This record gives sequence, C-alpha cells and structure tokens, in this order.
Amino acid sequence: QVQLVESGGGLVQSGGSLRLSCAASGLTRSGSGLGWFRQAPGKEREFVAAVSWSGLSTLYADSVKGRFTISRDNAKNTVALQMNSLKPEDTAVYYCAGGGWGMIPSDYTYWGQGTQVTVSS
Repeated sequence: QVQLVESGGGLVQSGGSLRLSCAASGLTRSGSGLGWFRQAPGKEREFVAAVSWSGLSTLYADSVKGRFTISRDNAKNTVALQMNSLKPEDTAVYYCAGGGWGMIPSDYTYWGQGTQVTVSS
C-alpha cells in the first residue's frame, strides 16, 4: 500500500524560506517519480516540481524556477522541497504526488493529504 505524508508547512514572511518533506512508502521503482503540486483557494491544482526515481531528472514550474529545489533520498524514502524567496502568491496547500511523472495531476497515481503554506506580505 502506497502512502505519502507531507510535513513542514507553516507561516512565513515574504522573502523567507520553508522546507517541505514527504515520506513515501510502498513505491516501487517503475514509474515512481515524485512531485509537488499546490492549490490555492478557488484555483486549480498546479504543478510545482518533480524529481525522477534516480534524482537525476527534475522538472520545475516557471513560477518557482531559481527559488525552489526538489530532491529525494531513496534510502530514506523521502522527497523534499526547499522553498526560498517565498512570495505571497506561493500561499497554497502543497501536495506530494507519486507513482508517475509529468506536470499535470493526472500524471500521478498517489497523493498525500496536503500541508498548508502561508506567506505573509
């Protein structure tokens, strides 16, 4: 059974940093990219970043390039999202996604419960 559990959300001032973590269990290597999506109130879920099983391939949304870094540790079954230079428009519920690869929600099979990130101006 696959389980994804996010942690690390919270409230931060504009320009600050947060590090999100996702503990992933039950994933096999095949098709097991891990990604982060976010959803703000009244908006659709949008892609943030993704990393391949090997960690050698990454994808980023244009809006977070140069500010966010995704990484994974297969020994610990975790994926992290380091978020720097945060802006109020980064405020959203952030979701960990697994069992796929790509930049749209339907590319992934498994989802975590989400963690709230709030950036104050």
